[in-house]
Amino acid sequence: MTNQDGIVSDMERYHFTRSLEGVQMKQFINLIEQELLPHIHLSAERPFEPINVRNQTKLWKTVGTGNYAGVFAHPSFPRYVVKVYARNPEQINKEIAVYQRLGVHRAYSFLYAYGEHYLVLKNIPGITLFDAIVQGQPIPRTVIEDVDNGLDYAKSVGLNPYDVHGKNVVMNNGRGYIVDVSDFYKQGYDRKWDDLKKALEKIYFPFIYKYHPPIPFFIVDGIRKGYRWFRKLASR
Repeated sequence: MTNQDGIVSDMERYHFTRSLEGVQMKQFINLIEQELLPHIHLSAERPFEPINVRNQTKLWKTVGTGNYAGVFAHPSFPRYVVKVYARNPEQINKEIAVYQRLGVHRAYSFLYAYGEHYLVLKNIPGITLFDAIVQGQPIPRTVIEDVDNGLDYAKSVGLNPYDVHGKNVVMNNGRGYIVDVSDFYKQGYDRKWDDLKKALEKIYFPFIYKYHPPIPFFIVDGIRKGYRWFRKLASR
C-alpha cells in the first residue's frame, strides 16, 4: 500500500522485505535438503584438523572447512551460506545458542535458520588473515580493531570468545569479521587472538606490512602447527 503521493512507507517496505526473505529462505532450505545434503560426504580423520569434504553437487561450492563442519554456498543465494556439521553433532545446539545471544552485530554473521545438522548463516565474503599472509595481501589495523570490538561485545552479552585465530577472522574492504563462534560457550582463557595480535605488532607491522610479500603456505601452516604444539606442551 502507498500513500497519496505513491510512496511506500518504511513499515510497508519492512514487511515486504521480510515476506520476500521468508520465501527465499524456504527455497534455500529446500535446496539444502534435496540437493546438498544427499551429495556431500564429510569425514573427520584427525582431531584438531579441518574435516575432509567430498562435494559431488553441481552448483554448491565448498567455501570453507573447520574442525567441526564444512561451509557451502549456492550461486542463486549469495546472501547465505550453510554450515553442515560432521563432527560432534551435539555441538550444533551450542552454536545456535551462541548466535542467539549475539543477535545482530556487524563483526559477526547472523543465524537465519537451522536444521538437525546444519545452520543457515549470513554470508560474509572476504579473505582470512591466514590466507592474506600467504597471498601477500596487507592486513590493516582497522581489521584488528573491528575484531577487538566484536570480542568485547561478545563478552558484554555473557559469552567467552574462544578459539579466535587467523583462519576464522575474515577481512573485507579493510573491515574485520569473526566467522566462527562455535566455541564461544567454553570456559577459561584462550590466548590465540592475543598471541596473534602480539605477532602482528612485533613482526608483521614493523617488517612485513609495508612490502607485504607472499609467504609460502607451508611456512605459514608450519608456524600454525608449531604454535599449536607449543601451547599444548606449555599447558601440561
